[in-house]
Amino acid sequence: MDSLDVPQGRFELARYPLRKNDLLRAWDAADELLLTHLDGAAVPAAVAEGRDSEPSLLILNGGQGALAVALADLRPQMASDSFLDHVATTENLRHNSIPGDLVRLTSTLELDAADGGPLDLVLIKIPKSSALLEDELCRIAPRLHERSVVIAAGMAKHIHTSTLQLFERIVGPTTTSHSVKKARLIFCTPDRSLPAVTSPWPTTIDVGADLGAGTTVVNHANVFSRERLDIGTRFFIEQLPRYGRPPAIDAEGDVQPGEPVSVVDLGCGNGVVGLAVARNNPLAHVTFVDESFMAVASAEATFRANLGPDRAARFSVGDTLFHQATGDPIERGGVDLVVNNPPFHDDHALGDAVAWQMFTEAHGALRSGGELWAVGNRHLAYHAKLKRIFGNCDIVAANSKFVVFRAVRS
Repeated sequence: MDSLDVPQGRFELARYPLRKNDLLRAWDAADELLLTHLDGAAVPAAVAEGRDSEPSLLILNGGQGALAVALADLRPQMASDSFLDHVATTENLRHNSIPGDLVRLTSTLELDAADGGPLDLVLIKIPKSSALLEDELCRIAPRLHERSVVIAAGMAKHIHTSTLQLFERIVGPTTTSHSVKKARLIFCTPDRSLPAVTSPWPTTIDVGADLGAGTTVVNHANVFSRERLDIGTRFFIEQLPRYGRPPAIDAEGDVQPGEPVSVVDLGCGNGVVGLAVARNNPLAHVTFVDESFMAVASAEATFRANLGPDRAARFSVGDTLFHQATGDPIERGGVDLVVNNPPFHDDHALGDAVAWQMFTEAHGALRSGGELWAVGNRHLAYHAKLKRIFGNCDIVAANSKFVVFRAVRS
């Protein structure tokens, strides 16, 4: 746990999930720059005085909660597409003995709720995805008024001309600060005379060439590979197993029951892998899990668009298989098959920590004899990790870029 010293006070913050020898902190120089600026700036009166109904201070993409913790006395709403951000913020509030009910945590998908009130102060951490920023600005623009204050913060290398153009086009005139410790602020003045901009997300793409005629995939703004099926996923889908025994009629004409199978699409993204498994295995009950609210919403829309409203499936947002935002966690030792295309990045940071966590969780969820199927870039050497966790690992298929692995729980 590290100490954040800012004008609002000193706060002890941890980065979640907790990992040994994690060199990354729960905040960056952009958080510090924004909090320092707010100390010398006039906070809108409506924010400083507080409101009894909807919060008038919105923190967008608050990450591990540095802004929410430091500004908790202003009773902010913090919206993020990451459930892990919610977990981290809750824990960091608790570590600093700040009542959790001072900060209202919501998903990005809830920003344009019909009952959302006017916003007097909006603080935005620039996300990695420009599509997500575009979607967020479209969602909040109708809630801004002529006196709203909009300030964004990010590391200078992540703020591009196109970033500023999004603010100009959707919200209003935009300027930037000088760079301090390689961080920069963006100041945007709402212009209510601008034509309303509708978010282009979610979008639908045709993947019939890979999954069969008429197959479509729905993508919200923060989903990986939004415009086309990426080549790693395409290769993975080609190798997926047919699992379990479908119903059949025996020689006497009697119907023999099928063999149901429990499947988890871990880190499901838009759900295309879980959809392919469900099509290959008519009796499969697939649970789609991701820590991104937009990913799970995309997976559900994809599944229903292709298999209809009656096919059984579960859609769950969670930072782990065993900690879900809603509903019951995955049953330990009760899953037949886990399919996984793990990311090798965590926001702007690269690494294999997320893959390690996913493989370990999959091992805990699988029954004896249950299988994990995973795909990864060749250079990531996932087979070594899987052998350490499972005690075995087979290479199902490989090409010049990707490898599909199979590990069986003993």
